Amino acid sequence: MRERFDVAVCGGGTAGPVVASRLVEAGASVALLEAGPDHGAYADGGWPSDLLDASTIPTSHDWGYVSEDDRRLTFDRAKVIGGCSAHNGTTASWGHRADFDGWGLDGWEADEVLPLFEEATRRMRVRRFAESEWTPFHRAFIEAGVELGLPHEDGLLSLDVRPSVCAEPQNSPDGVRWNAAFAYLDPVRDSDRLTVVGRAIVDGVLIREHRVVGVAAVGDDGPFRIDADRVVVAGGTYGSPAILLRSGIGPAEDLRGLGIEVVADHPGVGGNLHDHPSFAVPIEPNEEYSRRRSAIAATGGDLPDEMGFSCLATSLATDGVIDLHLFSVDDGLGPDQDLPGLFVTCLTPRSKGRLRLRGPDPNAAPILDHAFLSDADDHDLEVIVEGVQHARRFLAASPLASLVAREVMARTADLRSAVRAGVRHCYHPVGTCAMGDVTDERGRVHGIEGLVVADASLMPQTVRATTNLPTVVIAERIARWLVA
Repeated sequence: MRERFDVAVCGGGTAGPVVASRLVEAGASVALLEAGPDHGAYADGGWPSDLLDASTIPTSHDWGYVSEDDRRLTFDRAKVIGGCSAHNGTTASWGHRADFDGWGLDGWEADEVLPLFEEATRRMRVRRFAESEWTPFHRAFIEAGVELGLPHEDGLLSLDVRPSVCAEPQNSPDGVRWNAAFAYLDPVRDSDRLTVVGRAIVDGVLIREHRVVGVAAVGDDGPFRIDADRVVVAGGTYGSPAILLRSGIGPAEDLRGLGIEVVADHPGVGGNLHDHPSFAVPIEPNEEYSRRRSAIAATGGDLPDEMGFSCLATSLATDGVIDLHLFSVDDGLGPDQDLPGLFVTCLTPRSKGRLRLRGPDPNAAPILDHAFLSDADDHDLEVIVEGVQHARRFLAASPLASLVAREVMARTADLRSAVRAGVRHCYHPVGTCAMGDVTDERGRVHGIEGLVVADASLMPQTVRATTNLPTVVIAERIARWLVA
């Protein structure tokens, strides 16, 4: 491995391969460090089958993050090249133009990012399901939405999505989960300007006189150092703030309490942590559900866990813009995570939490407090409560009612208490290195020359979408500024 690089990219998840590839294409020498394994190019055939199978969500490369409360919620994140794009449900959506315009940041307006969404959608090989591919439960969900008066309209790949129901687009060509490493890294893997270092946990960014000089990491053979003129942190919403904090960039009092030398007092690092708060409405299927599902399985047809998708606007929505996702899940809900049902997601959360370090050890998981449903006016709670009511309308509509024996969740008179007790995340954490606070609009960390963040942690407010494609777009936007 060469002694010095133009750029060190810390994190090979969804964003890191995008940034690394664009820099290599522009002629820079790049070291891409990933904490998990690098399974190589897709064409080499070395990828585990569970990471390739887009019909269900794997957990084989999970970081093992859990909540600190009694519920011990798992906050699944993928420790592998390709990151969560190699572990996710492959749902592809863009969000709404109000999300990006609402950030109020130069270069992030909806019309500016629109071409990047088009490029990301092409590179990630997003496809749409033909009606012949709809499975029984998902078909019934879509038909129920139409019966309830929603247009059957796939607007998820636009920034003008409106209330509707559809079979969701997915980045799963031929049933393969097409991750960011396949889409962006594979085309430049043969370049002598790219070095991919797998199983390397970034300890911190090396800084001298408020300028980056490299990265300290720990690999299979112990600690090592990468010298670089610039460092791009792309460790994700949990990993990126942890790297900055271990580097001495964060709330000064917290850092001193952990014995970490303060390089830059940045109170915002680790704050603004939020996800789409969600709630599961599992059902017990009847014999007709089993009969139809078995008939599909007997033909060898695919039975993806996720497909049916609805965008809705609750009474709390601003100007009628969607603020709720409701989607059908064919497996993975209920007390034992083995039931089908509907999943309700608030797209406009106001509750914000914080990530903190346990200490300076890079192998120690951070403390994650999402502060779900903590906003003062109960906005998030009320959106989900309305979402559950929408879910029950779907379940009562004839197409779904014909497949449902009963709703598993008790129909308690105190639905709000049930939602508070059962709220969960939607695998979409963002915001812990927010632009306009920790960084400027180009991801440059305030006060540290040569240090840039380029992933979902930059979002000052989350988007009305599953966050895979928006994260690719963030990486594309930052990368293009880096090579300009």
